[in-house]
Amino acid sequence: MRRRLFAIAAITACLVTGANAQTPLKDYADKEGYIDVQALTCAQLAGTYQEDADLLTTWYSGWYNGLAKKHYINVTRSKEAEHETIVYCKAHPDKRVIEAIGLVIDEMRAKRGIELSK
Repeated sequence: MRRRLFAIAAITACLVTGANAQTPLKDYADKEGYIDVQALTCAQLAGTYQEDADLLTTWYSGWYNGLAKKHYINVTRSKEAEHETIVYCKAHPDKRVIEAIGLVIDEMRAKRGIELSK
């Protein structure tokens, strides 16, 4: 009986651990260590470690701000955008992160009445 309970507990632990397995961001890099950020999917972002997701969303935020010629950061808004991007990605794993963050930033701008100059 004890062996059976131990075996059930071990199998359950394996299943639970496997369901929450995370992939390090470096696993998505090419042989030279580069990640194609335009090809990265929401499933990959949602399935990586929190620190890696933080790094990625910060990079994407900087990229978008650079395109807009904005050279500063609003930490509170950046964290909000990161959270909303991850929430979106969990709901849309087949989307690319670049699309998700674009949608999130556009929604955040619309909520605040921010219009980009052309």
